[in-house]
Amino acid sequence: MAAKMPNTQGAAPKTVPNSSSGGVHSLSPGELSQRVAVIKRFKELLKAQRDRFRNYLESLDRQQQVIQDGTAEDLLRYVDLEEKIVTDIFSIQKVIDPLEKMYQSIRPAVHPESGPMSVVLHTGDDEVSGLKEALSGLKAEAAIRSERNRELLARRMASLRSEIKALRNNPYARRQGNTSIPTQIDIQG
Repeated sequence: MAAKMPNTQGAAPKTVPNSSSGGVHSLSPGELSQRVAVIKRFKELLKAQRDRFRNYLESLDRQQQVIQDGTAEDLLRYVDLEEKIVTDIFSIQKVIDPLEKMYQSIRPAVHPESGPMSVVLHTGDDEVSGLKEALSGLKAEAAIRSERNRELLARRMASLRSEIKALRNNPYARRQGNTSIPTQIDIQG
């Protein structure tokens, strides 16, 4: 049983499986193009998020080297860079979440039985699935590397604290004799 929707652009409507009733209903070319646009935009955002996570992973790798070998200024620079990347990741995720809901709402109906748009929609759906899997893998890897860097940084901080404590307890580092600082200087001689 096929439900017919009004055809607003004069072209023959596409027949799409109706997930709620088990039948099919038709989509106008406008509706179909809207669905394609949602899929394309969702793919673009997922690709951008994937790229941001790749940048984050590269930053974590460089940060690991800085933790092991670098100075405090270098480490501070990478921590600032990491914060910017994480902020960027969260800001794009705020856009992805509602778009994903929209994508999920149209997803059951994106597989027309025939027509040139069926290939576009099916390919888009496959690409979205692949991008989401890749993004999940990058998120997991980022969490692992971030935790590894956090542990490495904690060890480095403990080492620095013990070095500072050893310097404070060094009897030769203390000043011997008069340690007062002059408050007046005779400039006439």
